[in-house]
Amino acid sequence: MSLVVGVGARRGVTAREVCDLVAAVLREAGRGPGDVVALATVAAKAGEPGLVEAAARLGVPLRAHPADVLARVRVPHPSDAALAATGTPSVAEAAALAEAVAVARTTGPGGPDGPGGTSATDRADGADRADGADGADRLTGGELLVPKRRSASPGARVTCAVAVAYRGERLPPEGSGYHRGDAVFDLPGAVSNR
Repeated sequence: MSLVVGVGARRGVTAREVCDLVAAVLREAGRGPGDVVALATVAAKAGEPGLVEAAARLGVPLRAHPADVLARVRVPHPSDAALAATGTPSVAEAAALAEAVAVARTTGPGGPDGPGGTSATDRADGADRADGADGADRLTGGELLVPKRRSASPGARVTCAVAVAYRGERLPPEGSGYHRGDAVFDLPGAVSNR
């Protein structure tokens, strides 16, 4: 199972804070660090030293997504504080879902060169869209396994969420209720999360 950990962080977060929370959310999911294929965050935080070092310690890439892309991802726990600070109502959950989709696209059956796979440079904005039965575009490829969790330490500076990257599978259609992460981008005809 390929997992992506989305991370939201305040300036000055340490790698230890990030790694401690990542370990806690993975335990909650019944998974280990070997299942993680990437950390993901908003582009504005991509150079945050604590995030960069945490990804290096975990041996995975740190992937960044533009705030406007993350703002289109429907999440269960949007935050006005995140919106004010970063331009998106979700960093951890939205980044986990967006990167899970990118992972699913780049590692289709048979790997990047196999059917359904694309190179990392073809990931575009991290979304894979499929036309739903009702004509609305749907995000495919990712589902939240663990929604946003905040560090329990005093002055907590980090949040994490875990998403599963599905390869060539579709998520439930909009209207089916929140199913651990009905990740649906707010495209024409979709309902906004704000």
